[in-house]
Amino acid sequence: MSETTVWTYWQDEWVEGSPAIMTPMSHGAWLASTVFDGARAFEGVAPDLDLHCERLNNSAVAMGLEPLHATGHILDLCLDGVARFPKGAELYIRPMYWAEGGFVAADPATTRFCLTVHLSPIPEPTGFSLTLSPFRRPTYEMAPTNAKAACLYPNSGRALREAQTRGFDNAAMLDALGNVAELATANIWMVKDGVAHTPAPNGTFLNGVTRQRVAKLLRAAGVTVVERPMTWREFVDADEVFSSGNYGKVMPVTRIEDRDLQPGPVGIHARELYWDWAHGG
Repeated sequence: MSETTVWTYWQDEWVEGSPAIMTPMSHGAWLASTVFDGARAFEGVAPDLDLHCERLNNSAVAMGLEPLHATGHILDLCLDGVARFPKGAELYIRPMYWAEGGFVAADPATTRFCLTVHLSPIPEPTGFSLTLSPFRRPTYEMAPTNAKAACLYPNSGRALREAQTRGFDNAAMLDALGNVAELATANIWMVKDGVAHTPAPNGTFLNGVTRQRVAKLLRAAGVTVVERPMTWREFVDADEVFSSGNYGKVMPVTRIEDRDLQPGPVGIHARELYWDWAHGG
């Protein structure tokens, strides 16, 4: 078994490492037509991998690109990449499309595809600190918020960087109306009196695959889940706060602004439910 940390599927073959795939004239590098998706493999499972592959093709359409592969074919390629690592390895799976040509508007006939699978340990659920960002999420009229598009991430990146300069691990971002949308890197939840609340998808952020899964699992377990517009004050005053996302799955918030929190029972249960479901429970 190779000890490489990343395999890349590019031009119909697997390549060890991270090959150069764009030139200075590539539309994806110059004019930001790249879309991607992120999925996980760990402990011998790859939960909701089919949904991540499906979302990639939906993102391509939203960005005016041509989906080059059927969802099932992308899924097979992802599993082939996972099989190149030791069984049970903690991996990040990232298929992506971009355009090579076009001026401002991408030329869909020049769409390219690649896939990377690389070692990426899932963070331990020890908790993270959270503050409110001065930067907001755009609406659909302002940016391609209906796609998992690389061009959206610099805004999240500056929110994350600004929060880190103030000693926090992550940042909550509001929408244009001043309601909480999501974190810089994940969807956000809070719990009050045993009820799990999370912002309702309103076109300013992706309704995450892991977010949808967690909501289904909690409801099936008898926990009330409410999706609605939410203020930042509600999160600051919550009994518990946690995040859901592909990178860390379900993670507790242990400090919000100047208030310390402990991982709460609903968030802990959500993570346990997810792990049990992922392993076929």
